[in-house]
Amino acid sequence: MIIEIRAKNCFAFNEEIKFSLEADMRSKKFFSNIHQREQINILKSLCFYGPNNVGKTCLVKCIRAIKLAMENKDPELDSNLFISNDICELGITFLNLDRVYTYDFKYDENKEVYVYEKISEIFKDKHGNKTEAILLKKDTINENYICEDEQIIQMIPALSHSKLLCYLVDEKKFETMSRIKEIITTFSSKIDIVNMNNIPIEKTMNIMKNENNLQAKVVNFIKNADFYLENFEYLNLDELGLNISKIGEGEKADEKALDIPEYLLDQMRFASTYKEQRVPSFIFDSTGTKKLTALAGYVVEALEQGRMVIVDELDSSLHFKITRAIVSMFNNELNTDAQMIFTVHDINLLDCKRMFRKEQICFVHKDSQKVYVYSLGDFTAQQGVRDTTDIIEKYKKGALGAIPNPELIHSILEINGIRGVSQNDE
Repeated sequence: MIIEIRAKNCFAFNEEIKFSLEADMRSKKFFSNIHQREQINILKSLCFYGPNNVGKTCLVKCIRAIKLAMENKDPELDSNLFISNDICELGITFLNLDRVYTYDFKYDENKEVYVYEKISEIFKDKHGNKTEAILLKKDTINENYICEDEQIIQMIPALSHSKLLCYLVDEKKFETMSRIKEIITTFSSKIDIVNMNNIPIEKTMNIMKNENNLQAKVVNFIKNADFYLENFEYLNLDELGLNISKIGEGEKADEKALDIPEYLLDQMRFASTYKEQRVPSFIFDSTGTKKLTALAGYVVEALEQGRMVIVDELDSSLHFKITRAIVSMFNNELNTDAQMIFTVHDINLLDCKRMFRKEQICFVHKDSQKVYVYSLGDFTAQQGVRDTTDIIEKYKKGALGAIPNPELIHSILEINGIRGVSQNDE
């Protein structure tokens, strides 16, 4: 599970930003929203609000870059455009097999090399004091190296830096490298990252192709989310009685994200049942239902297998009651291992009375200087934010920041040839 993410000089972030999923145990509200382990308490879900184009998607990109690096893939990092520095810095603190680790690295996106990496195990005593045991530190800038294996220290200066160190040496010969590789690969393999505006249906499709317990849970998820849907199946085309040659351009998916040519035939085998009549989901279901179908595989698998789902624009094409219900599944006491981090615009989720702890709601705000990432938990009762506060009204009035201030009146005035109107006249 993710405990903290750190980023500096990555995408929209010039100065360091960080966000934490460690619960503030001073609050006794909604204990079901917390994964409680020995000496560590982790939020089951975290949401991000903010205007368009401030950096919410960049947060998702940072998590994706960490995952890609851990999996020995191109991290696809871009340094901030407005500072002359090619070195991107990323860090993550995470729980893996009930042990807490931190992994930090610096990546020169121009030279495509890792100039720094450090992984440590974090221990916490009964008083909450933390100690750090460094497994590996590679600082090529300052030529500072730490590793339990002395041979590794001697090898580092002669090795390429195009990959993380555990992928550059034969880990079978070095116990520390073998352990590091196992830690980061087992953790990263449990992360799924999706964008609701371009969500692939492949995961749900693969689950639906195999009759098993997971398939039944996906079907029930889709049925329970749609009051009018009686059943959802994966059938042979002849069972649907569908004439492929008659499908024209007007019957294709509403959004390009759901119109993936290589999976077109498979998508057409999804059948929805309404009033005891089977119909091809691809043609008859709404964009929202199709997106919900694609998301179903990720949600059910996460809850079943204890995975982490990172979702950009969770509320895209979904009714607010659906998004609320999905998040509630992760906050539920029956969820023991899964975690969801998501960006959203739907203010109906800004609910600390019935749904969220304060620290589960975060904001992304941008001014001319930098991007800010902060938590609702940073606001105090003295500032007028309590567990009983109407957060929606606070946010709408701009008291929490991270809200757009569009002045589109100027556009309609200009379109109609009206100029020189003062703000007071407006």
